[in-house]
Amino acid sequence: MGLYSTGSGAGNPLSSASMSTTPRHLLLRKPTPRHHQLGFLSTFASPLLHTSSGSRACNSSCQRSSTENIGRKITCSLLKVEDDANDESCELVSGVELSVGEGVDNINAYLFKAVKNNNGTGILLLSDIFGFEDSSTREFAYRVACNGYNVLLPDLFRGDPWTKDRPKNLFDKWISEQEPQRIAKDIATSAKWMVDEFLAAGISKKFGLIGFCFGGGKVIEVLAQDQGASFGTGVSFYGTRIDTSVASNVKVPILFISGDNDPLCPVNVLESIERSIGRGSRVVVFKGRGHGFAHRPQSFEEDEDAEQAFMMMKNWLNDGLVANTC
Repeated sequence: MGLYSTGSGAGNPLSSASMSTTPRHLLLRKPTPRHHQLGFLSTFASPLLHTSSGSRACNSSCQRSSTENIGRKITCSLLKVEDDANDESCELVSGVELSVGEGVDNINAYLFKAVKNNNGTGILLLSDIFGFEDSSTREFAYRVACNGYNVLLPDLFRGDPWTKDRPKNLFDKWISEQEPQRIAKDIATSAKWMVDEFLAAGISKKFGLIGFCFGGGKVIEVLAQDQGASFGTGVSFYGTRIDTSVASNVKVPILFISGDNDPLCPVNVLESIERSIGRGSRVVVFKGRGHGFAHRPQSFEEDEDAEQAFMMMKNWLNDGLVANTC
């Protein structure tokens, strides 16, 4: 494994201070479909979110498991914890299906909420082309929630994500049917839902934005449009179809994570965007890694780099959203 980075972010996402790999348990309650209701965050399956100085996030890495069923108990590590006493040190995460928006603007989403030691911070996660129900994306989302966050994962493709069993020659037709204006509106609807829910819970603080691949490209567009109103920072994993023309409008720092063997996300493009944004943004490049390695590792070596990328993201979010507000 090798990596290099550019930029001078306010925090140090490469810090190893919190890179513990202590195995932990993660419990997700059975998903229950819910319709939009104000105050959802403060009423679903746990006490009111709190942001007092006593709040803390998970202090160790919740590593990937092989679980594909999101509605049952899973372990945060490939290693099983033998002593149940360790359960006390692990977040409990509740997962629920819901709908946000009204009328034609209504979209489906999934909310992962840290039940124990919730840090009162919201994260909007934008998926890759395989959509919000994809197991790899959902697994990543609940790993983020395991660290104390409330993660909203919207359906950007309105029930029509790309699937691996489709003929590749149909991809251009499929992507052309995903209207940028409609997707931008759905993301805005999701963000507004988060703002309303957090205000209803008595919380007023900036959110984080994470995106992979297709969603990673949207991170720049969303933050450029937001102008720092709702989001305090972003993390873009190997973004595709990036509109570089709007980068200079971004008012918050972004952490870019990619590999130097990824033709879909050229490093020189990321470095150019970083220079346009300034304001503490950073580009981290993993040598020899291709597209999707951080949330879809295909080998033991990629898995190690995926874990390091996760920790960089974790530190970045903590520095930008949690540490400075305690």
